[in-house]
Amino acid sequence: MTTKTHVLALDQGTTSSRAIVFDQQGGIVARAQHEFEQLFPRPGWVEHNPEAIWRSQLRAAREALDLADLSPGDIAGVGITNQRETTLIWDRATGEPIANAIVWQDRRTADLCDRLRNAGFADTFQQKTGLVLDAYFSGTKINWLLEHVDGARERAQRGELAFGTVDTWLIWKLTVGRVHITDATNASRTLLYNIRTGQWDDELLEHLSIPRELLPDVRPSSEVYGETDPELLGTAVPIAGVAGDQQAALFGQMCMTPGMAKNTYGTGCFMLLNTGNKPRTSKHNLLTTIAWQLGDEVEYALEGSIFIGGAVVQWLRDGLHMIDSSSEIEKLAASVDDNGGVYLVPAFAGLGAPHWDPYARGTLVGLTRGTTAGHIARAALEAIAFQTADVLEAMHADAGMDITELRVDGGAAANDLLMQFQADVLRVPTVRPKVTETTAAGAAYLAGLATGVWTDRKQIAAQWQVDRRFEPTMSDDRVHKLRERWLEAVKRSRGWEPTAG
Repeated sequence: MTTKTHVLALDQGTTSSRAIVFDQQGGIVARAQHEFEQLFPRPGWVEHNPEAIWRSQLRAAREALDLADLSPGDIAGVGITNQRETTLIWDRATGEPIANAIVWQDRRTADLCDRLRNAGFADTFQQKTGLVLDAYFSGTKINWLLEHVDGARERAQRGELAFGTVDTWLIWKLTVGRVHITDATNASRTLLYNIRTGQWDDELLEHLSIPRELLPDVRPSSEVYGETDPELLGTAVPIAGVAGDQQAALFGQMCMTPGMAKNTYGTGCFMLLNTGNKPRTSKHNLLTTIAWQLGDEVEYALEGSIFIGGAVVQWLRDGLHMIDSSSEIEKLAASVDDNGGVYLVPAFAGLGAPHWDPYARGTLVGLTRGTTAGHIARAALEAIAFQTADVLEAMHADAGMDITELRVDGGAAANDLLMQFQADVLRVPTVRPKVTETTAAGAAYLAGLATGVWTDRKQIAAQWQVDRRFEPTMSDDRVHKLRERWLEAVKRSRGWEPTAG
């Protein structure tokens, strides 16, 4: 075991880059966070400046180390967790991106997904990758960049360009271009990786016209991949753990056995159910994904991806100016006894699981002259819980497992009103841990396991503690009526846009 007892987790998210220092007890020593600009060049398009991602992440890392009053030499390793599916391509020689990153929320490739589906390839993609053919994933975004950036395809074929999801980009920058890798969890979100063979798949690459020369090496989620350049953090620190944000949260929540589930309430909402060492094919439009790979051992999960979760609160704040800060939403929603018949379907970027409708759009129904800001705020929070209930129902049908509790994390998990309503509509307890930074914690644990901070998962699991448990209190009849009206509202949001974007 190492004598170093601290781990630095880099949590690169959709709207901000964060860095958290954890001690050996899993406690938070220090944290720093920096937002960066969201770019919306056209309706349905979402982009990030790759250099803005990198600058904000490096700044957060340096600040967290300063706040922790630790030298870089005190850090056993760096763990990375990232917004998944967001797609970057850069020049191998210069490190210069060829275009902005295309963000996971972006819908510009919905028509390409339609063409592939109409050509009969949907089953092939699902069987090999566990994913549905949707613009959400990286593969079609890579294709778009190769088709629309001058000379990109030819340069890619010559081996001059590198593709990466955000983890790959950060590792490239941290190692000054020495390491071009991703881990199995991120690879499993690209539409290019065969989760059964553990390899990039030539047939899928051909369907999407993507040269293999672009791709990073795929590694386990916990091992030493390389070291940070000494000039970046003050000394060379091992980079020792990587997982996509939702898989990292599943690991951080210590959902280690089949049947354990978590939901992360971030920009989107992502529910994962541990299904063990065999991939389960979904019949209800869920995703089969790699939960993590430790050594040669691969574990799998079912996932339901909800595109707009906490982002609906951001919209009330920034778009409608109904609140000045996200934390005010709970008080506003509590100003009314119920939703007053108002339902908000936040399909701003289409609908994810279990509907997968890229042409759905946001819908607000049930308005009357008596509708107040409180009703709309409450409908927004309830929408997060209703979407989660839709996913849990599909998950139960696919897995055939009784889910006895839902472990929750992410920013909106701090909202007691939402967590109680979530427990009510799920009809299972919602359990919030003391440390809700479970995404970053998962990355830290993966890095700490590789560098000897922790000996095994059992040692880490013993540190997981409950903050509050929300028990269902609403009557079954009331829940049924609420969900019935919600599903009617969802129907009205679907197929609104005749074409993507």
